[in-house]
Formats: sequence, structure tokens, C-alpha cells
Amino acid sequence: MFINRTCVALIGFVAACGSAVAGSPAATSDSALRARVERVLARTPLIDGHNDLPWEIRSRVEGVDLAIDHTNQPRPADAPKDWIGLMTDIPRLRAGRVGAQFWSVWIPSTTTGAEAIKTTIEQIDIVHTMVARYPQAFEMAYAADDIVRIHKAGKVASLIGIEGGHQIGNSMAALRQMYRLGTRYMTLTHTTNNDWADSATADPQHDGLTGFGRAVVGEMNRLGMIVDLSHVSTKTMKDAIAASRSPVMFSHSGARGLIDHPRDVPDDVLLLVAKNHGIVMVNFFPPYLSAERARWNADRAAEATRYNAPPYDGLYIGQPERAAAAMAEWDRLHPSPLVPLSIVADHLDHIRKIAGNESVGLGSDFDGISSTPEGLDGVDKYPALLVELARRGWTDAELAAVAGGNMLRVMRANEAVARNLQASEAPSMAKIEDDKISPTR
Repeated sequence: MFINRTCVALIGFVAACGSAVAGSPAATSDSALRARVERVLARTPLIDGHNDLPWEIRSRVEGVDLAIDHTNQPRPADAPKDWIGLMTDIPRLRAGRVGAQFWSVWIPSTTTGAEAIKTTIEQIDIVHTMVARYPQAFEMAYAADDIVRIHKAGKVASLIGIEGGHQIGNSMAALRQMYRLGTRYMTLTHTTNNDWADSATADPQHDGLTGFGRAVVGEMNRLGMIVDLSHVSTKTMKDAIAASRSPVMFSHSGARGLIDHPRDVPDDVLLLVAKNHGIVMVNFFPPYLSAERARWNADRAAEATRYNAPPYDGLYIGQPERAAAAMAEWDRLHPSPLVPLSIVADHLDHIRKIAGNESVGLGSDFDGISSTPEGLDGVDKYPALLVELARRGWTDAELAAVAGGNMLRVMRANEAVARNLQASEAPSMAKIEDDKISPTR
């Protein structure tokens, strides 16, 4: 993140002032708020809806020691070019009072068919391998009651979420086997459309869900796999909520009423989420939270294209040193806007206002994002966010709900619906080639 010298000086001044007034009523009040948050998190497991650590460590799962704090660790020699350091490790998970984590088993949208199934299973295996390597810190969880039990034992309950419907290779059998391997939610699309659902960040192709897409939702309900609507188009959101017989989730999205970004949830959909008794877990990625930051990101991307547009339109194409120097100068003249922790609280406030307190949660997207809000740079910082909510007047019951209570409710509702459906319905044999499929099967 790029911060100009004036901002740095101001931040330092504020920090110094904070130290100087440690005995002031405001400081005492903050101490009381922190104590409240600690009491809430001792009783309620903090559940994060989305963390991309498995892909971040994919090529070096045995070489990354999660038992140490990675805050100031040197850059690994084999790290990818855009690597900014791990946001997740066991010491910081404990400091952040994390009780349960949905580990994303993301794969690229360009990986499809049988290769997508294979790569997804490899990612699922990374989660199981990671949990087995640190049994004192992690334990696999498959149901809401598992989370409660594991949290009481002082460990992080580990769950699995698939981040894109392309990962099942258009196969109901693959969907079922991934559930058996531990997957408890699936995001219907990622950044591009798949064969049966439209993404939020691609031109519409299906007008939402196809018949097969509705059948996938129905089979997920029957299994007890939560339908995740982050990344999908607004029409897909509405189609999926209409088709689902269980509460849905948004594992890592914000409020579109605060910033007009396609990755966020419009107010009319928030009202549908409330009726569905679903949950929106707020993402920490600054461009999804702040309109100013989103414009800066777009401007920077345009500038990078101006220097390097292939095959021959960039000003410095074939001259990487000149392009890098020009980009560095642009960054110097255009510092990144600061996005404070309070903006995340703004999104939580807005979702609560429209959909109600039972529909809010936390879905950081740590280790899948390239920057974070100030003060939310790793998994140790969740208590600071809850302190901000407490400062705004959220009660202990409301803090417990956003921390994890709402997600436990959504899980239990999906589990109950699945029990009933499995007693009355056979597994779906729907195929992508089918022309006519009923709305739920």
C-alpha cells in the first residue's frame, strides 16, 4: 500500500497522542470495549467465511511453517512475483480469537472439466494435510456442533469452501464426492461465467441460472452444502435465492448500497437474504469497500496498460525497465487512498440496517487479496473490528451474532433441510446436456 509522507507523519502524530492520553476516559472506554469483545469471543466462536491460504501455500505446503508468526518473515525464494506475505498463521489466528475458518479451495476459472475436479481435490487435500500437520491448533469440522466443540477445546475448527461452480466439472457425482471430502459450501461462480451460471464480473450469458444451475442448487440443498453467492451476478443471486430451500450465504462480499461495485450485494437482494434467513459475510478487500480506492485501482490498471499493452500498443512494450520506472513515478505522484478499518464496520452497519442483525458475518478473503484496510492486515485483527462495532453501540448479543452466531444458525438450518430432503429425495442425476430440468431438480 502506498502512503505519502504527510499521511505517515499524521499517523505517527495520532499514535503519539494516543500514548499521551492513555489515562483519558476515551482510553479507559476502549479498554472496557476490548474486555467486552474478549468475553464475547470466549463464549462464541469467531467464524471467518473465506480464507485463501491453501492456494497461497500450494507449491510449498510442507515448506511453510504455520506455527510461527509470519508478520516480518523474509520473502521466500520461490514466492510468486506478486507475493506480499502471509496474512495467516497459527499465532495470529490465536491472537485474533478465531474459532472457525472456512478454507477456500479456489482454483483458476480457466481450469475446467476433469482437470478442475483433479485440482480441486488436490486443494482439498492441502487443507486436510495442513490440519493433520498441526493437530494442536486445527481440527476438521463438518457441522455446526463440531465448530462449537472444537472452539471449546481451544482449536480452530477447519471447514472447506469451493470457490467456483466450474470446479465440479458439470458433474453431480463430483459435487457429492466433494461434499464427502468435507466441502460445506460452494460459490456458484468465480470471476467468469461457467456453463450454468453468470458471474458478477463477466458479460451476462445465461440470464442468471440455467436449468442445470437450478438443479445444482437443489442438490446442494439435499446434501447440506451451503449455496454461496459471492462472485455471482445480481440475476444469479435472485435466481439462486428463489430456487434454494435452505438459507444462502455470501462468503466474502460487501454492501452495494455504499459502493456500486458488482462484487457487492444490492439492497433489494439484501431484503431477499433477510427473507431467506441467509447471511452476508463482509469482505476486507479495499476496492470492494471504498469508491475512492476502487477508482484509484482502475486508474492504476489503466496506466499499467498504457505502458505495457500487448502486442504493440504500450508506450514501453518490450522495455520492462522503462515501464517499471514510469509506473513507479505514477505511484509516487498518486499515493493509494487510505482505507480505514471503520469502512468495514460501515458495510456491516448497512447490511444490518437493510437485512437485519441475523444476516451479518465476517468473510475477510485473507491471503486472497493484495491489500487490506488499515488495522486489518492479518487474522490477528478481528477483535479490533469488533471493538469498533461495540464503540458504535452494538450489544454483546449483536457482536456474538456477527462474530459467529449467525453462521452457526445458517449451518444448522442447512443441516436440518438436508436431513428432511435426504429422507424424501434421491440424488440428482441431472446433466448439463439436459434441455428441460425442473426448477429444483
